Amino acid sequence: MPNPHIELIIFDCDGVLIDSEMLSASVLMGMMDEVGLPITPEIFRTDFLGRSFASATKQVEKRFGRSFPAEFQSNYRERLLRRMRGNLKAMPGVEDVLKAITIPFCLATSSSPPRLQVSMEESRLGHYFRGRSYTASLVANGKPAPDLPLYAAAQMGFAPEHCLVIEDSEMGLRSSLAAGMITWHFIGGAHCRNMDPLPDDVKPHRVLDSMPALHNAFREIGIST
Repeated sequence: MPNPHIELIIFDCDGVLIDSEMLSASVLMGMMDEVGLPITPEIFRTDFLGRSFASATKQVEKRFGRSFPAEFQSNYRERLLRRMRGNLKAMPGVEDVLKAITIPFCLATSSSPPRLQVSMEESRLGHYFRGRSYTASLVANGKPAPDLPLYAAAQMGFAPEHCLVIEDSEMGLRSSLAAGMITWHFIGGAHCRNMDPLPDDVKPHRVLDSMPALHNAFREIGIST
């Protein structure tokens, strides 16, 4: 794809701004084992990573032929938020990237609003995205549907073709590609180590393995100092 005029950067949160996916995976896998729905890291990647909980629930029902217990989601969120307190950190180097960006940017995440609030507090990144954070709760369909990045772009006032999305998960990549946006794959999070290759039909426009690499890429296309 030719390099268009980029006017807005849309960041995913978990796995991009914060290195949180291994933490959430450990909580979820432990709880699912407790209720007799054990999952492997591979199932976590395909069924949960990058999805809203509602979307992931449908995948679990399809895979196991039964639903989560009624209280599972609320218990998971409560336990995860407790684990996040004091254990969650920003992705190394992300503040250097954010401080140097010269165009508008925002955040679009599958996380619930309460989880996003804790993420921003614990990572100390909240002030960068105040009033510019959008969650899957605001749209009809979560990732991999394009609803969320399209909603974020509309709220920020930019056309999809002038948006650059930074995503770590297959579902996030599918979402932004379906939205017609320039899509970069960030693989600097701990959960991306030893990850299987993307399916052949998911083709991000660029792959970056660290925040310094992302910073250099932004500078290269003239949207960062």
